[in-house]
Amino acid sequence: MNAELKKIIDSIEPLDRGAMDRAQERLDSLSKPQGSLGRLEELARWLAGVTRQSRPRVSRKVIFIFAADHGVAEEGVSAFPAAVTPEMVRNFLRGGAAINVLARQAGAEVVVADFGVAADFSDQKELVSCKIGFGTANLAKGPAMTEAQAVKAILAGARLALSEKERGAALFATGDMGIANTTAASALVAALTGSPVEEVTGRGTGIDEETFRRKVSVIRQALDVNRVDGGDPLAALARVGGFEIAGLAGVILAGAAAKTPVIVDGFISGAAALVACRLAPNKPVRDYLAMAHLSVECGHQRILRELALVPLLDFQMRLGEGTGAALAMPLLDAACAVFNEMATFQEASVSEKK
Repeated sequence: MNAELKKIIDSIEPLDRGAMDRAQERLDSLSKPQGSLGRLEELARWLAGVTRQSRPRVSRKVIFIFAADHGVAEEGVSAFPAAVTPEMVRNFLRGGAAINVLARQAGAEVVVADFGVAADFSDQKELVSCKIGFGTANLAKGPAMTEAQAVKAILAGARLALSEKERGAALFATGDMGIANTTAASALVAALTGSPVEEVTGRGTGIDEETFRRKVSVIRQALDVNRVDGGDPLAALARVGGFEIAGLAGVILAGAAAKTPVIVDGFISGAAALVACRLAPNKPVRDYLAMAHLSVECGHQRILRELALVPLLDFQMRLGEGTGAALAMPLLDAACAVFNEMATFQEASVSEKK
């Protein structure tokens, strides 16, 4: 394994159970029936364990949107042309996309990075350039990328996350953009879990029945042509994944290494989380993750079962971009506020249960 990547993985530690126990003691002393705030209490306890803070807060929130094109788009697996990827990147930078609106509502910053869009962005000074290539190769005909490119993308994502941590980020969230990336994610989930292709493949951008059947056929072809081994997550990522998926896996690994909570968005981000956890099988990567929402992409449910994570929301969404993660952020704010600002029974002069 690459030395830098190994160092990041080796630095991942278990959650601080002592901090979680102390948090539970405070939660139980607050002026309410024990456990009555349900998952808000779970979130507060989790944040204490992740951050090692007695009074956890998520002061500076950063949403990473990683964009890349996919060669498999030429197989006609999406309702939109590949030209939409760079167009949407420019929309993100102008602040006009759904994620920009929701991030502003959540008080979060958006970091947009080019991991492999098939376009020249030299005129976009606010765009972070982590370009691995001008789109992946067509995974239906051979490997999407080399393993060296996959590692390069993982490390680029991890470095970007660690840099934001040094600048005071207290919460990471993942987002994506890339026409045909649900095809890559479905292939990756099928490879890593052994699931039948049709059980982890959805409608993506809203494709019709004919296009859906083509998409399933293309994914089966990709798995066959590339002889993907689910027991080798790096090889699987390289053969049927995407540059942005690799980059998001790096953010997730860096979040765990930096003791920073990570809100995972939907299907594409979920595939990246699955890759990250498989790359570090002996480390508690999934313990640092909160799954924002349940995507309508059927493959997302398989990811949730694999990682044993329960989504915070179910809004029937499938946009990506980090929109589900932005919607979930106020729940973490609320958990911290309850934990830090509620009076205890003693402080409120309220009689406790006998």
